[in-house]
Amino acid sequence: MKIILTQEVSGLGAPGDIVEVKNGYGRNYLLPQGFAIVWTKGAEKQVTVIKRARSAREIRDLDHANEVKARLNSLKVNLKARAGDGGRLFGSVTPAEIVDAVKAAGGPTLDRRRLELPSHIKSLGAYPVSIKLHPDVTAKFDLNVVQG
Repeated sequence: MKIILTQEVSGLGAPGDIVEVKNGYGRNYLLPQGFAIVWTKGAEKQVTVIKRARSAREIRDLDHANEVKARLNSLKVNLKARAGDGGRLFGSVTPAEIVDAVKAAGGPTLDRRRLELPSHIKSLGAYPVSIKLHPDVTAKFDLNVVQG
């Protein structure tokens, strides 16, 4: 199935890219989530508009992404979570909770979908978290999960 991406999809491409994916992946995930549109000759003309908007946004956002990266690198993020006796959490830490903790620590507002966690966070401790701010800029910060 040939599709045109309307949003960045990790491991697949950026907005405006024309990619070939398996039918089920495109039909059941990418299209309903709004990450892509079906490729047609008419839709291919929209690719230039999408790429032009993307290039204008990248030029404008590259410096901003570097500023946000500098702010995140110097940030100490603590997240309070309920835990049992052995330090094991009741549930796990979600990306939305991490975004809220960054905001509470004085950081910028982030998109939870761009967070990349090493694994599920299910116990107390320090965890490295990376976020893809821009196709060329990835920021990393440490998240401390503490008893709350």
